[in-house]
Amino acid sequence: MNTRLTRTLASVTFALAVLCGLAFFGKGFIHMADDGAVCVQTDFWRNASLADDLPIGKGVEMFSSAATLCQDSPSVGQRAAELGGALPWLLFGSLALLLFSRLLKAVLLQGPFTDAVSQRLSALGWFVTLGTPLAGLVVGWSQSWLVGSIVPIVGSGPTISGPLELVLAGLAAVIMGKIMREGVRMREDLEGTI
Repeated sequence: MNTRLTRTLASVTFALAVLCGLAFFGKGFIHMADDGAVCVQTDFWRNASLADDLPIGKGVEMFSSAATLCQDSPSVGQRAAELGGALPWLLFGSLALLLFSRLLKAVLLQGPFTDAVSQRLSALGWFVTLGTPLAGLVVGWSQSWLVGSIVPIVGSGPTISGPLELVLAGLAAVIMGKIMREGVRMREDLEGTI
């Protein structure tokens, strides 16, 4: 086992987790203090032509080519909903990197085939498996609410956005953690009989 590489990877992963956490808080603070326009992209009007009879409110601009809606003077709720499109993934990334860093630290301290490593691998897997659709739902609900608050027509509805393939990676980590846990128990049983 290359401990120098693992130690470096654990340090870099922890630093990235801290940077994602700082970006999460920084973006939230700066964005809520901003007084600029709030924009959201929707697929509902992607193929529609701009017509004069669409119920577009005062201060709303609509760009048909990109299906983007922008509100010039947004409310606090609209600004928060726009943040709901970006912040969940930053928080998810920060926590996932932090869990991965802890997994690597356990590998450094105790070795790769220990009960602590298998438990941390399973914890990381469950976090990715459950956190991916949860973050995607928060982003989808935020965007749907923002579209509905800008244009009072029933929009496309809440969706799940993001890389849902991560659910498979999370399940694979959970399974590998269980396999490692069984391997650790078998090794302990074997050591006990010798």
